[in-house]
Amino acid sequence: MTDVLHVFDMDGTLLRGTSASLQIARATGTVSAVAELEAAFAAGLIDTAGFAVGVHRLWRELTTETVAAVYAGGPWLSGIREVCADIRRRGERSLVVTLSPDFFASLLLAEGVDEVVASRFPAVPFVSPVDPAGILTPADKVRVVEEARARLGVPRSRCVAYGDSISDGPLFAHLGATTVAVNADARLKAVAAAAYDGDDLLAAYAIGRSLVDRASAGVVDGAEPVGGLLAE
Repeated sequence: MTDVLHVFDMDGTLLRGTSASLQIARATGTVSAVAELEAAFAAGLIDTAGFAVGVHRLWRELTTETVAAVYAGGPWLSGIREVCADIRRRGERSLVVTLSPDFFASLLLAEGVDEVVASRFPAVPFVSPVDPAGILTPADKVRVVEEARARLGVPRSRCVAYGDSISDGPLFAHLGATTVAVNADARLKAVAAAAYDGDDLLAAYAIGRSLVDRASAGVVDGAEPVGGLLAE
């Protein structure tokens, strides 16, 4: 049985101020086309599956070497490896849930993340089409976390989520008192239990730990959570 489940969004959260799709677009010369897809998604003209089909079409020449280079050069928060190591040391579990492609997000396993759940794409370079059934939606984040909690035996009060945008809204609404908005937009900050702005995941993680401890003790109101690097 796992004591605490730490759930991280990737785009905009661990990967600050950008997304895997935008980073890949810059490397492949498809920025304007991806921007058009993002605008269509924001306007409700396409869903996450439609977006996935669109980028799959744009990235026919994508290689594993390009993906690795984009990942290595990304604006990641500092402290990801240290946070993952501390989670494992405590006998807890880390989970990344992202709408982005699994061929990119799965590289986080090398940082020490225990599990990554992402939109399923065919292997790079693309030969097969995208299966829309494998593309995640914001609502799927709740399903994925509930399945992980049940499998690991983690109570809801011991599950903490870190996210940055409205796509994390359903999960934040579900978990309530154990949610940390990280470099987030105003809409997510309005529903989060706490917020962190900065470049250090260790600091956001310290806030998350304090929220879990308070929720487990039945304290959901009162003083603001106090951070501290890897405090016992």
